[in-house]
Amino acid sequence: MEGGMSDLPKFETLLLTRTGRRLTITMNRPEVLNAFGGPMHAEIIDALAFARDDTGSDVVVITGAGRAFSAGGDIEGMRRVIDEPTLFDKEAAEAKALIFTLLDIDKPVVARVNGAAIGLGATIALFCDVTFAGESAKIGDPHVAIGLVAGDGGAIIWPALIGLHRAKEFLLTGETLTAAKAGEIGLVNHVVADEALDAAVDAFCDRLIAGAQPAIRWTKTVMNMELKRVAHALMDPGIAYESLSVRTEEHKARVDAFLAKAREKRK
Repeated sequence: MEGGMSDLPKFETLLLTRTGRRLTITMNRPEVLNAFGGPMHAEIIDALAFARDDTGSDVVVITGAGRAFSAGGDIEGMRRVIDEPTLFDKEAAEAKALIFTLLDIDKPVVARVNGAAIGLGATIALFCDVTFAGESAKIGDPHVAIGLVAGDGGAIIWPALIGLHRAKEFLLTGETLTAAKAGEIGLVNHVVADEALDAAVDAFCDRLIAGAQPAIRWTKTVMNMELKRVAHALMDPGIAYESLSVRTEEHKARVDAFLAKAREKRK
């Protein structure tokens, strides 16, 4: 199947492409800044599972179509969950599967952050092994801004990358960082001019593909062991606390205020 395109699965909200030994997963809802509405939550898990098992690739790139990497959660969907909190159970299971499937990919996974990476979008980018961001990109986990616990992975990966105190500052305020700030504190590996993003990602992927594949994969496997241990310890309580926050009046009020503001803008 090496180098072929016909073997790649088709998705409603994602586009999978292969160039040589590189597989690219593109979140493909540009009209809503690749927000996680509809089937994308489930489809990205299937795409990551395919990437994990794909014998035709040695490097995986995750990116977004259009102006954003991913704007994160779908606010309209959050309103439906408020009315029917049991819907969160499915989302919780998918959130766990997404993180664990991503961590189980033994080949290098590179994030190409071409615009806003917010909430779950930020979590996915940061759980990748190496992150390249265009200078106009922004990254943040604003769960608390809408009254939710950052339980779907942010509380695991931000401290792992920038230390506990810095991570607390950004997750407890929900602050969105510029790409420059994210690069300065080590949240992302590289920040480049927007027009240089593709060349930077391409060069790095080519370097990895030219490397010794068993050594690269097994080195990643060893380094991911501690991250997996922490993820397995924290995902269940994180999701449980997020489930509690879904049911609070504070969350409901903040989502309703956000939607009312969006309606005013459309008038």
